[in-house]
Amino acid sequence: MQERNIASRCQRAAGRFGLAVAALVALTCTMSGPAAAQSANWPNKPIRMIVPFPAGSFTDTVARVLSEHLSKSLGQSVIVDNKAGANGLIGVAEAARAAPDGYTLLVTNSSSITINHQVYKKSNYKPKDFTPVTLVLEAPFILVTNPEWSQKNAVGTVPDLVKFAAQNPGKISYGSAGPGNIAHLSFAMLNNRTKIRTTHIPYKSAAQAEMAVMSGELETAFDTWTALPQIKVGKLKPLAVSSSKRMTQLPDVPTLEELGIAPFNVTFWIGMLAPAGTPPQIVQKLNAITHGMLEDSKAKAALGQQGDVVMIDSATFAKRIEKEDANWGAVIQREGITLD
Repeated sequence: MQERNIASRCQRAAGRFGLAVAALVALTCTMSGPAAAQSANWPNKPIRMIVPFPAGSFTDTVARVLSEHLSKSLGQSVIVDNKAGANGLIGVAEAARAAPDGYTLLVTNSSSITINHQVYKKSNYKPKDFTPVTLVLEAPFILVTNPEWSQKNAVGTVPDLVKFAAQNPGKISYGSAGPGNIAHLSFAMLNNRTKIRTTHIPYKSAAQAEMAVMSGELETAFDTWTALPQIKVGKLKPLAVSSSKRMTQLPDVPTLEELGIAPFNVTFWIGMLAPAGTPPQIVQKLNAITHGMLEDSKAKAALGQQGDVVMIDSATFAKRIEKEDANWGAVIQREGITLD
């Protein structure tokens, strides 16, 4: 009971500051006493890894690679628990309410941490409710279209897409993993920058949106790296990438900024977080073990199929979240995006 009260007081204190400063508050609160003893014995039971998206989704794929590596390294089962729904709101909120004891982790994407709480009126968590553990990977989006539709309508480039949309307002449908997802906001930015009107069709995952483009149910979408194999075999046509630099895997595909739609530098990340107040000793151990995947060729290769493997320390990750949170807040306000 005493330990729980200490953790509660620490969380309230940390909540008054930014994530980076909050990490120092947490360290002070857990240097001694019951929390320190708890950290020394951790883990002595299975760990739950909440993924706020469906099994088979992009985030879930990354989480399962992480869980396997952590299970082997910690000597305890790390069980993936998919809590999908509401574009990540349900699972992330559950992780935020969990005890900060190291036995609940969250693996999620940047949308759910830096965007959801700013666009969804019903969101009941904020970035300060979490202690960032480590970034795992990041990647740009690839603007893809259905090849048959593109050929039929002479849409081979982004200018062609913009021209068609301008001549056919609302007739181009694009998909995303849900309202408020970064892919959704990215297309909203594209609409506003080019003065076109398209129709957003939300799905439960990026994989479902990708399948919809391939089947012809949708005309286009901002897709993830999972599109690369489908692009290679001609099932998807790439028009541009959302980052400021071209992708090594798609050297002939221009960036949106190269095409004059600037500024437009959007990437997303997958990361691991823990409830705010989780002892720093546990966070540091998780960070070190996760970074050990860089020496595990099998695990690194599995992650590398999803994006660029980029691992950083907890404090640096916290600063990145704060910066992106502010940047997306400005975009959301400028674009006038709000969701129920």
